[in-house]
Amino acid sequence: MNGLPHSNTNTVQRFRELQTQLRQRFHSLSYQELKDQDVVVIPSLSLDSHQLEKVQGAHQYEERLLFSLIRLRNPQMRLIYVSSQPVHPTVIDYYLHLMPGIPLSHVRDRLLLFSTYDTSPKPLTQKILERPRLISRIHQVLRPNKSYMVCFNSTPLERELSVQLDIPLFGVDPDLNYWGTKSGSRQIFTEVGIPHPDGSPLVWNSEDLTEVALELWARQPTLKRMVIKLNQGFSGEGNALFDLRPFQDLTAHERAKTLKNSWHHLRFQAPDETWETFSDRISELGVIVEAFIEGEIKESPSVQCEIFPNGKVEVLSTHDQILSGPDGQVFQGCRFPAQKAYRLQLQEMGEKIGQNLAEKGALERFSVDFIAVNQPNSSHWDLQAIEINLRRGGTTHPFMTLKLLTNGRYDLQTGLFYSQQSRPKFYIASDNLQSERYQGLLPNDLMDIIVNHELHFDNSTETGTVFHLMGCLSRYGKLGLTCIGNSPEHAQEIYDRVVAVLDEETEIHPFRSWENDSLSKGIPIIP
Repeated sequence: MNGLPHSNTNTVQRFRELQTQLRQRFHSLSYQELKDQDVVVIPSLSLDSHQLEKVQGAHQYEERLLFSLIRLRNPQMRLIYVSSQPVHPTVIDYYLHLMPGIPLSHVRDRLLLFSTYDTSPKPLTQKILERPRLISRIHQVLRPNKSYMVCFNSTPLERELSVQLDIPLFGVDPDLNYWGTKSGSRQIFTEVGIPHPDGSPLVWNSEDLTEVALELWARQPTLKRMVIKLNQGFSGEGNALFDLRPFQDLTAHERAKTLKNSWHHLRFQAPDETWETFSDRISELGVIVEAFIEGEIKESPSVQCEIFPNGKVEVLSTHDQILSGPDGQVFQGCRFPAQKAYRLQLQEMGEKIGQNLAEKGALERFSVDFIAVNQPNSSHWDLQAIEINLRRGGTTHPFMTLKLLTNGRYDLQTGLFYSQQSRPKFYIASDNLQSERYQGLLPNDLMDIIVNHELHFDNSTETGTVFHLMGCLSRYGKLGLTCIGNSPEHAQEIYDRVVAVLDEETEIHPFRSWENDSLSKGIPIIP
């Protein structure tokens, strides 16, 4: 990310002291005592500014961490939620009503909301740090030695805020973020023996990129395509594809000349990306090259895990990711759970990687993305690990929403999630249901549509839809949703009905004609 502060030695030392206190707290306190805590939620997207500029309504993505309200099921816990601008009261009411059996007055007393009243494109954490009086007000409501902070991703900004609030961050030390880069991920996969694509070390200029790409091509002379990846790209937006098939018959000398002069022919996954803009980022972020995994039948599963302060690694879930973009590299949504054929294997690999990360000192949630290829005329799938994400991602909030709604449990033996009624639950989720026709809809308008068409989540059947990113709806016509069903097919049916209803409700606009409207495809989202 651009513009991050360089933490001084005292800040780094104090941050690590606070994290040590958190580890000791988890070791010494009972399970019941750990429930009596103040949790400060900082849903800041502290990401690369160039990539973040491509996301419409980026600061509205702060609403995705509202699933943290699940913590308020515990009558002793308090939640302090900070956002760039005040969250619409309708949105807060919507989430609170999703928790049946808990008096709203009791929940509201334990939910404290703060805002910077700043909609600029800067990360939320930076906005908070620029407002010492706001930091002071947050600090005043916290209980000493009973508070900690959680965030979307951890950078020096979050480290600085942790120290200024004088509370530990339940998250990875920013100095460990290398293990969540493309090159760092490859190193961990090698250390724990996880299959991953043949590729290169990290390089910092186009000349070295040409050299390592040629080395990969020499190792695999029949390679059809290779992927060029910015080391800190996310959501697939930092990837580009190079098609080698037109050059298979060239000599080694001709291949070198071809690569050197053909980088501008890369197929970029990010809209409006060019070799000029992409190559400028190489010296800043670094780049690797990998063999592209081919396959007629191919999926993109992932596994989500959590590392607790006591060192325990817990598998949380598996998903099949829904990808789009020119070559299916851009994250759009997910289906839960991952296919039965490989989800238990994903769990095993995720736990191995988690143990390695825990030994390195990592904390909190992480996920690992894979490519799964079905072998011809076989039920066997080959799994290749692609990257580690040391942060919450696009699969975090839908799964936590499922837990919020059902108070159920994830079963490691089957890789399924069961509600308290012992029903297995399935869902399809996306942050990117978007149409021009939805622009101008207010949260209250959406509530009317939900009620009139009974699209809401039904606690009696434990099926239906939960909406998020409602703050993006009016300006961008963009909405997030999690559709929960009793089978994968049922979840898809619910999703399709929501889209049909929204399209029908916005088909005739009293002031405007939408002649060429269609659901948006390929718009980048945060995974």
